[in-house]
Amino acid sequence: MTGTATAGPRLDEEIDTREGLSLADTWVTLVWNDPVNLMSYVTYVFESYFGYSQQKARTLMLQVHQEGRAVVSSGGREKIEVDVQAMHEFGLWATMQRSGE
Repeated sequence: MTGTATAGPRLDEEIDTREGLSLADTWVTLVWNDPVNLMSYVTYVFESYFGYSQQKARTLMLQVHQEGRAVVSSGGREKIEVDVQAMHEFGLWATMQRSGE
């Protein structure tokens, strides 16, 4: 009976490892404050591109304005690269980094 009990923890260890890898593969889009774009425009970009509600878009815009930056999206590297490029096309200063850095 003790020989069969080891199969459970081994499976759990494999799941934990996969979860750790998926967290390491998570990236975020950071939008940075700039002296050029109006707050209303930044809110509009967040609403139109990301589909955020007016309240969420405004909250993120205020975070950018007051704290200098905000995380506006997260996901896999390819998705975040697309989001950063889109922010550049809207004229916003955006970068990407691994989540948790």
